Amino acid sequence: MRDVNLSGLDLNLLPQLGALLRRCNVTRAAEEVGLSQPAMSRALSRLRDEFDDPLLVRGHDGFVRTPRAAELLPRVEAALADLKALFQEPQFDPSTAERTIRLAASDTQTVLLVPALMARLAEEAPGVSLRVESYGPDLIARLEKGVIDLAFALSTIHLPPGAMSEPVGDDHLALVMRRGHPAADREWTLADYTAYDHTTVALTGDGVSELDALLASAGLRRRIALVTPHFTAAAAAVAASDLVTTISATFAARLADTFGLILKRPPFANIELPMTLVWSHLRDRDPVLVWFRGLVRRVAATVYVNAVSSPR
Repeated sequence: MRDVNLSGLDLNLLPQLGALLRRCNVTRAAEEVGLSQPAMSRALSRLRDEFDDPLLVRGHDGFVRTPRAAELLPRVEAALADLKALFQEPQFDPSTAERTIRLAASDTQTVLLVPALMARLAEEAPGVSLRVESYGPDLIARLEKGVIDLAFALSTIHLPPGAMSEPVGDDHLALVMRRGHPAADREWTLADYTAYDHTTVALTGDGVSELDALLASAGLRRRIALVTPHFTAAAAAVAASDLVTTISATFAARLADTFGLILKRPPFANIELPMTLVWSHLRDRDPVLVWFRGLVRRVAATVYVNAVSSPR
């Protein structure tokens, strides 16, 4: 069997070959692919040379296929179908998809969003599984390598080139303390904010945040007594002490009855906490992830719309 050099072939002849073998008629084949009859006759001549076979020969009532042409017809049809599929957007049916989606999330999103996401997956995409991954300093590298598919992040976080994001929910910050806290019955000032020890959450860094920069600009500094990677742990520590924390109001409201917490408005001008979903541009058009991002948006809309509108 001779080796075929694809770079030396004119693949533009493939649709013409398919039309000729199907129609067994030069004129009708030309009409099918949008060529003139003389152009299709020239194409047939070139195809005969390429295959070293007449392909179509005159019979009693027009052209008929040679044995070689009859053998080629189903293979050419299959090749044309494969080529069309190659350039078409893949059709995604969540009900038949089988995939594990890897999502970087804190316990905030795990508690607020994941239960509803799993309920929707069980109903709409039972073959799709979700794996929640931890954050880390190599988060962007893991997104680029495909180790993680998606990650939750604040919209204020700087993203490197190649990272894409979209908003999923508008949250805000709440100053959280236990019921019965010595300063629970008053509106807090920045001075109050620095008078009590804090617990903070560090997902990738050391627990120092933009809030500390804001305090520093006012000549103030808070004492951070506890740094934890979990928002639930911060809330539990606050519930058992005079520590305070500043976290998602939606999340704190979900835990308020369980831990005996109250939520107050922090003494800052800006308490917005806009959430986004981040991914690498390399997987921007992955049909499974496009569908899942839409599912996250729909679930988040029901969670954040029910959030407390403003902490007390």
